[in-house]
Amino acid sequence: MLIMAGHVAVAIALAMRGIGNRRAVLLGAAPLAAMFLWAVAAIVMGEALDGRALIADLEWLPALGVSLAIRIDALSLIFLTLISGVGLAIVVFSGGYMKKAPFPGRFLALLVLFAAAMSGLVAVDNVFGLFVFWELTTVTSYLLIGFDDRKGSARAAAFQAILTTGLGGLALLAGLVLLSQASGTTSVAEIVATPPSGGVVSAALGLVLVGVFTKSAQAPFHFWLPGAMAAPTPVSAYLHSATMVKAGIFLLIRLAPGFAGDPIWGPTVVTVGLVTMVIGAWRALRQTDLKLLLAYGTVSQLGLMTALAGIGSPPVLHAAVAIVVAHSFFKAALFLTMGTVDSAAGTRDLRLLSGLAKVLPVLAVAGGLAAASMAGIAPLLGFLSKEAAFAALIKEDEWIALGVIAAASIATVGYALRFWWGAFGTKPFALESGSGEAAFARPTAALVLPPLVLAVIGLVFGAAPGGLDRLVSAAAPGGKLILWPGWNLALTVSGIVVVAGLVLHVRRDSVSRFQGLSARWAHERLHMPSADRGYESAVSGLNRFADRVTGIVQNGSLPIYLAIILTVVVGVPAVAWAVSGGGWQEPQWAYSVAEAVLAVFVAACALAVTWSQSRLAAVLLLGAVGYAVAGLFVVYAAPDLALTLLLVETITVAMFAFVLLRLPRRFEIYKWRIRGWVRGAVALAVGVFVSAGTLIAAAQRTTRPVSEQYAELAPAAGGTNVVNVILTDFRALDTLGEITVVAIAALGVAALVAGLRSPAGRET
Repeated sequence: MLIMAGHVAVAIALAMRGIGNRRAVLLGAAPLAAMFLWAVAAIVMGEALDGRALIADLEWLPALGVSLAIRIDALSLIFLTLISGVGLAIVVFSGGYMKKAPFPGRFLALLVLFAAAMSGLVAVDNVFGLFVFWELTTVTSYLLIGFDDRKGSARAAAFQAILTTGLGGLALLAGLVLLSQASGTTSVAEIVATPPSGGVVSAALGLVLVGVFTKSAQAPFHFWLPGAMAAPTPVSAYLHSATMVKAGIFLLIRLAPGFAGDPIWGPTVVTVGLVTMVIGAWRALRQTDLKLLLAYGTVSQLGLMTALAGIGSPPVLHAAVAIVVAHSFFKAALFLTMGTVDSAAGTRDLRLLSGLAKVLPVLAVAGGLAAASMAGIAPLLGFLSKEAAFAALIKEDEWIALGVIAAASIATVGYALRFWWGAFGTKPFALESGSGEAAFARPTAALVLPPLVLAVIGLVFGAAPGGLDRLVSAAAPGGKLILWPGWNLALTVSGIVVVAGLVLHVRRDSVSRFQGLSARWAHERLHMPSADRGYESAVSGLNRFADRVTGIVQNGSLPIYLAIILTVVVGVPAVAWAVSGGGWQEPQWAYSVAEAVLAVFVAACALAVTWSQSRLAAVLLLGAVGYAVAGLFVVYAAPDLALTLLLVETITVAMFAFVLLRLPRRFEIYKWRIRGWVRGAVALAVGVFVSAGTLIAAAQRTTRPVSEQYAELAPAAGGTNVVNVILTDFRALDTLGEITVVAIAALGVAALVAGLRSPAGRET
């Protein structure tokens, strides 16, 4: 908690103007380095590796069971290490990449705040705390994606991202609330340990999955991630490798042990994941923008992780966690490599890049290691994790999933080769068009070292996976990361995937032509829907619907406004009362004949007001209602209250009378847009609601009324009239307020009378 508080403090300091770029980098790196060191120390201490979790609890709203319960186990430590470690590399990279940008400190402040929100998301154990941090990542990612707010594309991409993930967040909240209600606890760990079942739970999981799919860019919500490439490269590297899009994957892996057997979980999650993997891989093969290539590749690999989490068996979950780790390192390295290429060459269009490997061999090595890890080439971590996935799928007899994943992995090898060739390969056609080695500027160390370090980490963990495997096995026991498992079926599948992917890259021109033809055929002949067009249609339809609704409910008609407000005020509590099975206690309608007569008189005067066509007559009838109510106070032996009400009513009628001198004598006759019977129905409903609500509320008393205590204490206060004692002793402050109101009203009437006199002293 202290380290997360440090994130916030550092972000505030970075947001201040005047801080230099170097100082901003050092300050922004400090909390991430502290979190990284703490996470590594927690791993080395071994408690999480032995299955014990670090638990802390900070009460927030104890009456509602809401707390910032922190529970850090092996899975949380993996994500905390990735968030802080990859984040540290990206902060260093940002120092070189954003040094010419206005307010680099503000950019790093947002990056640090996002890291704090993501760290809280993976550490908190309360469903409401989880939702709070989930939405904090949504808001901070919106600010990061739209950081360059002078660009229309950045603003549009940020709005698209927050609209999609924000709506998913609302569905997630509803699902988490239903899960907590069904299980009787708000602890995520307890919900997973003793998972509830039933139709409500399946509905809750459906809502949770909507939130997960929107956050992790799963079909049909995958469109926002490529659009988010309008963000600066460090944002893309951080959000789409180790953080934001992994939030949904984290929640899937967290819930899978408890709910993988639910009928809605497996078919839905696996199908969506496989479809997303295929769509992303297919789209990545045809991209000429290196950043978009990586974006669609991220969509594809997120689909792979989702499908594995949907299967949910222990060995498959073990492989899913390993792929999360491998993907975080190689995808962050690839995005940073692309950013350095863009900074050095001034373009990221692979059709214009040529010969960069000769100019920047170190960067080419970093990009090559990361691309090879993404393709699943030994001895890199990407190979070990994908090999573990193939072996787990074979062990669990998931042959359909294995076939789809293997086919999409062929495309993964293809676009991994396409990335490195596009960024660093020598292309004769590019050199002939004037591009070449002379077009490149040598980047600084801050732009080369971070991707190199991340790529080398993938090589180190791939060559010596023992320590990482122990941590992954603690988070998801059931599998093992092995560099050389011997020649088996899984290794055979991997070999076929690599060879087929190499052929796919060699035949890239034919593949590109085939993709173009198939895209036109699907659009023109089959009219297949597009996620991008679906989003645009949904937003435009929502805007049209909002315009129509606004034209109806905000049309400038006061009767319509009142009708809508009063209908809601009456309808919502009435429905809640009816659903709850609220009872009704028969009241005693009258205690005396005088009370009944006065009540009938009040009702008659109130009805007469609605029929009156004269303004003065309506005011007098309203005054008669007040005088009759004063009469009720007399019947109840409260003459002082009756006198007060008589004075107030007299002053009110006088004020109305003076105002009416400036208005026409009779009400205007015009047709309201709401028909008379509708107005009458609304008025009747409000009257019945207020009357019935008063009677129902009065019947809900569960303790002794305070009025009886007033009567008992009146002699001790030196009085015999309990009402007078209440006014002058027990509630003297209220009485003072009432006197003040009456005095102000009298002064107002005096001023009004004076204002109505002509300069010559004659009344107008």
